Amino acid sequence: MAQEIENGIEKFTEQDLAGLRNDLLQSGLDSWQAGELISNFLMGRGYGVSNQAARNAATRIESASCSLESMQRELESVALVM
Repeated sequence: MAQEIENGIEKFTEQDLAGLRNDLLQSGLDSWQAGELISNFLMGRGYGVSNQAARNAATRIESASCSLESMQRELESVALVM
């Protein structure tokens, strides 16, 4: 569920982002699996995403210490409206 829409950009709830962050950090996923997790997260909320974009986002999220703000930015940049 989206928390709000600001300037036409959906903001995911902190709870959703924190859950995704925990899944990414605790499961020991490689970049392909992390990309798949991000893809499933977005698809479950009505968005599409290319597999390569999801893998790239996973790498950038990891390098940004997985802050909720960086996750929000990355998800906004790769999410495609369906």
